[in-house]
Parts: sequence; structure tokens; C-alpha cells
Amino acid sequence: MALHEPVLTQEVLTFLEPQRGGLFVDCTLGAGGHSLALLEAGATRLIGLDRDPAALTIAAETLKAFRDRAELVHADFRQLDAVLDARGIGAINGALADLGVSSMQLAEPGRGFSFQRDELLDMRMDTTASRTAANLIRDVSEAELADVIRQYGEERHARRIAHAVIRARERTPIRSTSQLAELIRRANPRRGRRPRRGSPAGNARRWSRIDPATRTFQALRIWVNQELEGLDEFLARLLRRLAAGARAAVIAFHSLEDRIVKHTFRALEAATDIEVRVLTRRPVVPTDDEIARNPRARSAKLRAIERLA
Repeated sequence: MALHEPVLTQEVLTFLEPQRGGLFVDCTLGAGGHSLALLEAGATRLIGLDRDPAALTIAAETLKAFRDRAELVHADFRQLDAVLDARGIGAINGALADLGVSSMQLAEPGRGFSFQRDELLDMRMDTTASRTAANLIRDVSEAELADVIRQYGEERHARRIAHAVIRARERTPIRSTSQLAELIRRANPRRGRRPRRGSPAGNARRWSRIDPATRTFQALRIWVNQELEGLDEFLARLLRRLAAGARAAVIAFHSLEDRIVKHTFRALEAATDIEVRVLTRRPVVPTDDEIARNPRARSAKLRAIERLA
């Protein structure tokens, strides 16, 4: 398998300064690309967390040259304190969190994240967890589903989509990605539907850029995996784990995540019980060259913060 290319790698190294050595934590290990860069740049020891067992397997291969310096743990990033406490670790010298779903997960058949393939509607990052997207859609009320789609997908047609989904499930269970995607497309206003054969080229290009199902699928994925729940608390705990002079970098891929990171960093900087300094008044974004090489990087935003004392 080709190595998944992590985003903003050079920027991560610039902020975290692994050449100083010490213990670094990759809170969202993924395929291990960022961790590999940290170890190659001089990190003495690394602990990598991921809730996806498949990611841990891939990362173990990526980091095989550093197996004596890297420990990989099946855990959610919000379990950071428990992971460190179990190993008798107090302070760490740097940390990274690359939030959201990875392109590796989107591309893996059978995971149900994408409407590009017809497969079971799963969407679990942690395949040992019990609740799937199909389970939640089966049990949710119309009002709650509309709230989820509106809040997590920032979808203005959330009520229309939720109503269509609930009506459809009364006739037959919604179990596949293509089944759900088609429901969403039909529920959108006519201008959001797939252009018919012979439609103007502009409409076809508009469809190819943003499928009407995109925002709802994002919302359901965030909901299934509880991606935003406790993110602010995790960031606060993470900073308290940093040694004096150590830094944390967080990469977000959509506005909801980035907003939480921005406001949490600002609140912690203003707090009196911990002395930190925000290093990025504006998020760092990929260069045009990186986006051309790795289109996934297009929406990435990096924010960094330093523990002063």
C-alpha cells in the first residue's frame, strides 16, 4: 500500500521542533505519516493513538524502522490522560492532533463513509464500536435528525432532507450509502439535483464540485463518531500535559472543528491558571504546491499553541 501523505508536514515540524528530542504524542495516528516525520526529525520517543484498528496496522508498517521508539495504542484522542497515566507519564514535549476522517478511511471499501460506492451505511472510525449510521438513522426522530444535519453539516435544507429520510424508512430500512445519497439528492431543491443529459456545462461542473449529499454525509459521520464532543475539554487537558516550552499543533478540516480549536486556544491563553501562548493568530494553510500534489490538503487549517510555564 502506498504511504498516505499527511498534510502540512513541514509546518508541523516547524512548530513542534522535534529536533529538540523528547516524548511526542500523535493523538490521531492515522497511517503514521506525521509520526514518521517527527521521529525522523529527532523525536526521542513517540506514542501514537488511534481508535481505528485498521489505521494502527498500517501505521505499524509505516513506523517499523522506529518500533523501539514508537508505541501505538488503540484509543480515542480523548483518552489521552488515561493512556499517559497508565504509563506513568506526567509531561510530554509535544503533541499533534489531525482531526476528522482520513482519506485512507474514505478510500477503504466497506467503511460506508462515502457515497461514491454502494456499500453498507457504517461510518464508524472505530470498527469495534456498536453504533453505525444505519442504526442511528433507524432510531432517530425527524427533529433530531434535522438538527444533526443542520448543526454538523451546515446544510440549509436539513428539515427537507430529514423529512424525506424518515418517510422513506417507513417503507424500507435505509442500509446503504447509495440508498441514502439518492434520498438526499431527491430532497434537495431542483438546482441541487444531478444535471440531466444535455444540461448546460456549467450545471454539470457545479454538480461535479459539490454533490448534494456531501454535507449530510459529513454530518452523519461527525454524529456517529461524536467527533466534536469533548474536543474543547481534550485540548485543555492536552495543554496541561505539555512541559514548559512544549507545543501542540492541531489540524482541522472543516469550520466546526476549527472554530472550537480557535476559541479554546484563545480562552486558554486568557486563563489565569495556565500560561500559554497562541502561535497562530490566523490558521496556517497549505501552499498551492501542496494542494496540487495532495488535493486532500485543500481544506486543512493548522493552529499551534505553546505552554510557557
